[in-house]
Amino acid sequence: MNTLVASLLRPEAYDHPVANVQLQETHISWVFLTGTYAYKLKKPVDYGFVNFSTPERRQYFCQEEVRLNRRLASNLYIDVVAVHGPPERASCWGDGPVIDHLVRMHQFPQQSMLGPVLARGELRDEQIDQLADDLVRFQAEAVMAPAEGPYGSAKAVRDPVQANFATLEASTLIARDPRAAAGLERLRQWACKEWQRLEPRFQQRLASGRVREGHGDLHLGNMVVLADRITVFDCLEFSDTLRWIDVISDLAFLVMDLQEHGQARLAMRLLNRWLEQSGDWEAMDLWRWYGCYRALVRAKVAALGGSTALHSYLQFAEQLINPRPSILAITTGVSGLGKSRHSLTVAERLGWIRLRSDVERKRMFGLWGIPRRAELSGNPYTLAVSEELFGKRLPKLAEQLIRAGHAVVVDATFLRRLDRQRMADLAQQLNVPFLILQPIAPIEVARARIRNRLRHGRDASDASEAVLLEQLALFEPLDAQENSCCIEVQANSEPEQLAMAVASWCERQRQ
Repeated sequence: MNTLVASLLRPEAYDHPVANVQLQETHISWVFLTGTYAYKLKKPVDYGFVNFSTPERRQYFCQEEVRLNRRLASNLYIDVVAVHGPPERASCWGDGPVIDHLVRMHQFPQQSMLGPVLARGELRDEQIDQLADDLVRFQAEAVMAPAEGPYGSAKAVRDPVQANFATLEASTLIARDPRAAAGLERLRQWACKEWQRLEPRFQQRLASGRVREGHGDLHLGNMVVLADRITVFDCLEFSDTLRWIDVISDLAFLVMDLQEHGQARLAMRLLNRWLEQSGDWEAMDLWRWYGCYRALVRAKVAALGGSTALHSYLQFAEQLINPRPSILAITTGVSGLGKSRHSLTVAERLGWIRLRSDVERKRMFGLWGIPRRAELSGNPYTLAVSEELFGKRLPKLAEQLIRAGHAVVVDATFLRRLDRQRMADLAQQLNVPFLILQPIAPIEVARARIRNRLRHGRDASDASEAVLLEQLALFEPLDAQENSCCIEVQANSEPEQLAMAVASWCERQRQ
């Protein structure tokens, strides 16, 4: 064992009480667990993509690791500690010569890592919402890449994808499996064509400030639940190229990892919450590109480790490039019937994207989102604003998402037949099925829900009981044509029951 490593396994090497020291090892670092603190020592390696070969470089990257990770995990990362020699009696105190540096963190229990928490079924929806909100806030505050700089250009997006393909094509696991080799070739051809199609969009994203100094390695293994909140740590401090990326690339890694761990519902909850808070709907035309890229990254890591897990990642990537047909669904009915709850149920369980009229109305006036930017001023609840919302904004966003290959459910009252017809016409224009979800509940149930919602004040809807009465007077019942593409949702419908009913309806439309 390395002399310095062996020396740092001694309890007396630390300036605080230590009963025993445990060692964890990765391909680029050693981590010493002392009970109170964890100390990370970077290995003196140069793999090309990471270079810690000199003490000066290791000190610099220790400082970078603390600086960068304190953005999302200030509760974990403490400081950089000097290691005093000689190596055979190394310690974090004393006046001997400085021979290396350590990153010092608060130690946490391994069972608090997000993977084990998920495996125990202990992760709650509100923690996923908190994570999405934290990521949106982090990305909004992160430094933008310069438009003329080396990061985020179309070429910078393409190069790591090509490198992944080169590594995978050289893998003996691929060479021994003709089906895997054929699948990899299909992915390579798709990526080549898709990059050419999306090249202008990559440049637009860079110019519009959506390439930022992100995390770069946003997966379940780098998350822990502390004080009932998900904390993200261990970003890629050693690679500017892999860290300065489009914000949607970071998110795609996490969503893909959740899906690969059998958590598709939570993955879609995270994605929909992120979109709702960020308003970055334009990112969704790049979703398949970045999802495929992230799956290939994990496949490459698996291949380098000789793991057959690479096959599941390749299959996941192939599913992404062969999406299910799109659909346009809307809700209809007065406030308090459960439209938002039912639409989220469908979005989470069927992999759809949800648009909420309450959120988009407030976003227009700078009353929602991170950051908040006002396009309009005045009263958000005028007839003119509603016409703008139902006549332009919601149809435009729905069309944008469907053209990008996503299924969409629009959560709104759609009281007027005219507004419902606009969406039906849009579905016909886009050649996708059109579905109406109509929640059914007694009016007293609606009143009780509205009172409860206003009392807690955590929802985007501002509807009151007075608004409910106005809506009842304005609601135009569905006609025969609308009823033919409508699913009524009872107040006591179970989530899985609703999702199965909608999935069956969609399947019938494809026959």
